[in-house]
Amino acid sequence: MFRSARSSRDLAVLILAIAALAPAFLAAQKLPPLETVPVLDSNRYLGRWYEIARFQHSFEKTLVGATAEYSLREDGRISVLNSGFKKTLDGKYTKATAVAWIPDPARPGALKVKFFGLFTSDYLVMGLGEDYDWAVVGNDDRKYLWFLARTPEVAPELLERMKSIALAQGYDLSGLYLVPQKER
Repeated sequence: MFRSARSSRDLAVLILAIAALAPAFLAAQKLPPLETVPVLDSNRYLGRWYEIARFQHSFEKTLVGATAEYSLREDGRISVLNSGFKKTLDGKYTKATAVAWIPDPARPGALKVKFFGLFTSDYLVMGLGEDYDWAVVGNDDRKYLWFLARTPEVAPELLERMKSIALAQGYDLSGLYLVPQKER
């Protein structure tokens, strides 16, 4: 009987240890690459996009009214102008520039973006409206996520569709931030 009680206790401790370590183990599992859109017409993608929602990061944590504007350069690459307002929609205007390109024409939804001429990041378009009126953008490690639209607000149904796309790609949306916006 003593042995049985000890075995039960050991089993309970083992189960608790597994339960405690499971989240860390699952987080360590490598997620598959994002599935990007199979077709992306860069000319149709040009213009202004409003950030509808995003994951917060140090480089834009205090920005509201954030937009991204894309224009074609003479060399075929894309100029990027990210801008917004500090803390409030009437706050100080701030901007950052970058350059984007499609490194592999066979994967047009998988772009690279270089900021400040220093570092390069993936810009993976995983959802795109048929009329190029909305987009869902992220990266393979699921640390970055943006919901973009051509207008400062979207219908609740579209926001839910964007969330569904991100969830299907393995995103945890608990940190999703809805960006205060205004027409620009």
